[in-house]
Amino acid sequence: MYNNMRAARQAFTRESADARRAALIEATAACLAEQGLAGTNVRAICAKAGVSPGLLRHYFAGIDELIAATYRATSDRMEAIFAEAVEAAGNDPRARLSAYLTASFRPPVTDPELLGAWTAFWALARSDARMARIHAESYAGYRERLCELLEACGAPDAGRLAIMLTAMVDGLWLELSLDPASFGAEAAVAMIERAVTALL
Repeated sequence: MYNNMRAARQAFTRESADARRAALIEATAACLAEQGLAGTNVRAICAKAGVSPGLLRHYFAGIDELIAATYRATSDRMEAIFAEAVEAAGNDPRARLSAYLTASFRPPVTDPELLGAWTAFWALARSDARMARIHAESYAGYRERLCELLEACGAPDAGRLAIMLTAMVDGLWLELSLDPASFGAEAAVAMIERAVTALL
């Protein structure tokens, strides 16, 4: 009985720690979205999360580690969203490819708050080695999955097409996020579909 109680306490402690880390990561993403890199600091993050700076230092070595963890968590979330879109599209290879590419123009990826965090991550990836590694891993995974979907459609030179289509999706998503009046999400989807049809 004592061992069972101790195991239960340990499980509760792990869950509590995971919840606190997740809350700090969520607060960091919110700060980046609302205030950008310049306004994202320990004080702002802790105020957003409703915790003391000491708690942040307990779970993370510092703000750089926390921002890196936030980038990784955001990337993992996006990967899960894209995977769910593909599975929801059924078994048709072309439909699965379209779902993967156009998920970037559907909620929740089109959430305006995501832009601030994502552009901050991109900026940091240019000067921070750890952020650059996370960026490289994230984009390599996206392109690898896209390449598989292109190959399933019989696309020639799928690797190069994956690079090109990734750049197109990124460009349209960024422009749509910065200036939604210029064109809408459905227009972006139509442009992607037209490009894919021309390339396959």
